[in-house]
Amino acid sequence: MSRRRSPQQADLLAELPPISYVWETPNRRPRRAEWDTPDPAVPRRLTPAMRAKLERIVSRVPEVMVKITGRTKGVAHLKSHLAYITRNGELDAETEQGAAMTGRSGLKDLQQRWEDDAVLDDKRRRDGSLSINIILSMPAGTDAVAVKDSARAFAIETFGYNHDYVFVQHLDDKHPHVHLTVQSLGHDGRRLNPRKADLQAWRERFAGELRLRGIAAEATPRRTRGRIRKADRGAVLALRKRKIAPEVDRLAREEVLGEVRSGKTTERPWEARIRSRQDAIRQRYLDYAAELQRSGTARDGALARQIRQFVKDMPAVETRRHVLKKELSELADSRRRGAEQGVDADQRGDARGNERSK
Repeated sequence: MSRRRSPQQADLLAELPPISYVWETPNRRPRRAEWDTPDPAVPRRLTPAMRAKLERIVSRVPEVMVKITGRTKGVAHLKSHLAYITRNGELDAETEQGAAMTGRSGLKDLQQRWEDDAVLDDKRRRDGSLSINIILSMPAGTDAVAVKDSARAFAIETFGYNHDYVFVQHLDDKHPHVHLTVQSLGHDGRRLNPRKADLQAWRERFAGELRLRGIAAEATPRRTRGRIRKADRGAVLALRKRKIAPEVDRLAREEVLGEVRSGKTTERPWEARIRSRQDAIRQRYLDYAAELQRSGTARDGALARQIRQFVKDMPAVETRRHVLKKELSELADSRRRGAEQGVDADQRGDARGNERSK
C-alpha cells in the first residue's frame, strides 16, 4: 500500500511545464538547443544553461538583429549591391578566405569574381537569386570591434564550409552593423534557402559569439518579452517616412473605423490564440519564480523577484487593430470635446454680447 503524499509534497513533485516554451520560436520543427535540454535526473530543475538564459531575458540584455534584407537576382543587381555595401570601394570588404578587398580596385575584383561565378551557375532559374543579403546588428553603444569579430565568427561557422561570402561593417549609423552577402549556390550544388528556424538559429549563434566576446546579448522571439506585434516591413516604413499612407494602413483604418462607427467589435480567432499563448507564457514565468522561491537561497529569491517584475512590466496584449481602434476612439473623443468647448465659448460670447446690449 503506497503512502499518500501531502498537498505540499505533491506540489513540490509536480512537474512544471518546460521553461523553453517561453523563449521558443513558434516553429513547427524547433531546433533543440543546449538550454532546452533538461537534467535527466531532475527534469524540472533549471540547468545552468537554462538559468543563464532566463537571467539574461529578465535582465533585458540587448537583443541581436539578424535580418535578410533581400536577394540579388541578376549580375547588374549583384554588382550594384556590392558597390552599395562597400560605399563604392571606400569601405574594406572581407571574404570567406579572410582576404581584404580594398579600394575601387578591390571592389572591381570582387564584382568580377562574383560575376564569373554567376555565369557558371547555369542551373539557376531566371528568377532565382545569386546572393542573399543579411544584416547583423546590435543596439547603439555596443562595441563595434566586438560586433565585427562576432559577425566574422558567425559567417565562418554558418557559411564558411559551403558558401562564398563577403561582409562589410558600417559605422555611419548609431547601430553598429555588418552587411553580409552570401552566394546562394553552395559548393555542394545546393541553394541557400533559409527558413524561420534557420533565422532563429542564426540569431542565437550571433548572440553566442557576442557573449564570447564579453557583450551581453540575447536572441529571443517577441512573444518571450510579451510583444505580439510584428515589425513593419521596410517598404511600409519608407512610405510613412515620405508622408505617404501605405495601402495596408488605409485598409486597416477603414476596417477599424467601420467597427467604431457601428459600435460592434468582431473578435478575430487569432486574437484569442494570442491572448491564450501570452497567458501561458506569463504563467510559466511565474511558475518558475515560485519554484525558485521554494529553494530558500538568496540568489534564487532575487531571481524569482526579478522574474515577477519582468512579467509585471510586460506590455498589454494589443494587436495593431486594437491600437488603431484606441487611436481613433481617442481622436473622436478629442474632437467631440473640442466641439463642446467651441459651443460653450460661443454661448459665453453671446451672453457677453447680450449684457453689453442692455
